[in-house]
Amino acid sequence: MLDPTILTIGGIVLGIALIEQVLNRWGVIDLADQFSKVMRFILPVTFYWALFYFFATFMF
Repeated sequence: MLDPTILTIGGIVLGIALIEQVLNRWGVIDLADQFSKVMRFILPVTFYWALFYFFATFMF
């Protein structure tokens, strides 16, 4: 049930979000805002790709 591909992509997205939070705490607001803009595109694309991948490879 736990596919390594899905877990890896989820970990990468979680890591990027963590980097954004760290940059925000350090006061680098401009760079954190750029990460936020990129994540607004990457998160939905990653979610729908993972959902499609799950149903394409899941054996019923």
